[in-house]
Amino acid sequence: MRYSRLVSVEHWKRWVWSFVRLVLIVGLSFLIVYPILQKISTSIKDKEDLYSPIVVWIPLHFTWDNFKQAITIMDYWETLANTFALSISTTILTAITCALAGYGFARLKFKGSNLLFAGVILTILVPPSTILIPVYLNLKDFTLMGLIPLLTGKSANLLNTYWPFLLTALTANSLKAGLYIFIFRQFFRGIPKEVEEAAYIDGAGIGTTFSRIMLPNALPAIITVLLFSFVWQWNDSFFTTTYLATGKVMSVQLASLPYNLSGITDGVSSRSDPFYLSMVQDTGILLAILPLILMYFCVQRYFVEGIERTGIVG
Repeated sequence: MRYSRLVSVEHWKRWVWSFVRLVLIVGLSFLIVYPILQKISTSIKDKEDLYSPIVVWIPLHFTWDNFKQAITIMDYWETLANTFALSISTTILTAITCALAGYGFARLKFKGSNLLFAGVILTILVPPSTILIPVYLNLKDFTLMGLIPLLTGKSANLLNTYWPFLLTALTANSLKAGLYIFIFRQFFRGIPKEVEEAAYIDGAGIGTTFSRIMLPNALPAIITVLLFSFVWQWNDSFFTTTYLATGKVMSVQLASLPYNLSGITDGVSSRSDPFYLSMVQDTGILLAILPLILMYFCVQRYFVEGIERTGIVG
């Protein structure tokens, strides 16, 4: 009798936990999927459907005009190519430099290494807006420790170029770089030291051991950092609109989409209609995230495996 009662209690515990887990999964899925479905529904509506009380999800007047407007105003295909080039270049450089930094913190113990790693963790915690002004002024009047004025006679203005993103990626100081260094450090620390010692016995140096032994074993961490870095650079609007205010990249074009639309739309009512401007902007947002959705469907297996093996959510 007591045994059956215990079995019944365990059965109810498992059922309750399964129900709670289902509610959490459904709730999180709703939070993620609902805005996307809403933007899809909005993007295929005609302007008349905005004011129809019977239209909620399925439009009465199906149209592709919103997509045509957004593609034309954003100069979508050139913007897509520029954004991809910027994201992939910074992603590759960030992965290389953060892997080197993570390996150094994990395996190369030196005086002050713990203090430097504390600084890396601090970059994760400190909001980027706190250092925006000095970094902006430095990029506007870039001297490279006085070498550029010495050679050219004046400082260089790196704003409205890709150089701010490339330089920060080259120095492992790009967007979310502190998190990437932490991921690599934790992964390299999990690799047995005997693997390195065997390479050292065979005559390999630190560079050879890193490139031929450690880096191939860090493939899950590399995939995770590549995906995170690419997506965050693609979606970044804070640094991109600050350093690249006139560039043709997604975040800049999305920020100026309502203004550009109101300037070329025929008719006074269209210019002053915030609901129509919002409709076209939602269409532009959908076009901006569409490449990321397609990419996720292609690499979701590697993404999940990379996160699991790096222990981010463990």
